[in-house]
Order: sequence, then structure tokens, then C-alpha cells
Amino acid sequence: MKTKEFLNIIESHLDKQLVFEYAPTKWVGANYHITEVKNTTIDAVDCGGRSDAWQETVIQLWESPTEIGKRTYLTAKKASEIFQRVDGIKPLLLDTDIKFEYGNADFHAAQLNASGFEVIDGKLVIKLHTYQTDCKAKSECMPSEKEEVQTSSCCTPAVGCC
Repeated sequence: MKTKEFLNIIESHLDKQLVFEYAPTKWVGANYHITEVKNTTIDAVDCGGRSDAWQETVIQLWESPTEIGKRTYLTAKKASEIFQRVDGIKPLLLDTDIKFEYGNADFHAAQLNASGFEVIDGKLVIKLHTYQTDCKAKSECMPSEKEEVQTSSCCTPAVGCC
């Protein structure tokens, strides 16, 4: 999901509480706060030696230990106001992928992608999901399905990757 799409979704549901589902049937607690909005630039080199760069928006969610047991969530309107304030200080990167950084005692800290939303019981639920890492240089570094992994020269110094 792009940042602009996320913002449009919350703008369309200002009257609803904003809930994040970080795994099936697991929700960020009502005691969460949006503690940071990051415009991030990734400047990377993959194992095949190819350079790549892109930008992302990362929203950090944090559960306040002093508000455990809180029953009402941040409203989409309040979240929208937070993003407007941020945009006035550091313009949001609207065409970037949006990720949510979150973790709790039962779930390791991770960056999660937004995969969609739904309205449940009058609440706007943003669906988050983890993602797998991947090799971007598979075509150069990884053996084809026909090659045997044991006889492959993949990931050797002679190949120059991995």
C-alpha cells in the first residue's frame, strides 16, 4: 500500500477508531501511539553487486505501558491530524510504500506491510502482514531448478556474489 492510499483510507473514515491487525486476529492494543513517522531512503547493493535505491514511509506504533487496559483506540481523525502536522514539518512521501514498525512482548519488533483494510464493528481495521526476505540477484547468483545445488558455483568467490 502506498502512503497516499493509506491517508485516503483514514480520511474516508474520520469518524472511526483506527485499529491495526498485525497478525490474523491479533491487534495492536488500544493503548498505542504513533510515535514516529519516517521518510526513509534505502541505498543498497545486492549480493550480485547491483546498486539500488528507493524510499519508504515508516510509521512507528508503540503501546504505552501506562495505558494498559485502555478500551478506545486513536481515531482516524486524530491520526489524520498527526500526519498533517508531520507533513507540515517534513513533507510526507506520498508515492512510497508505507510500512508499520511494531512489536510487543508476544511479537518481535518488525516492519509490517499494509495489505488492506476493512470496517469491523464501526472500527477501521488496517491489515498488516510480515513479509519474507528475498534475493534480488537470483538470476545471477542462484542455481536454476535444473542445476544441483551441490555442484553449483553459486555464491563462490569466482561468481562474485553472496
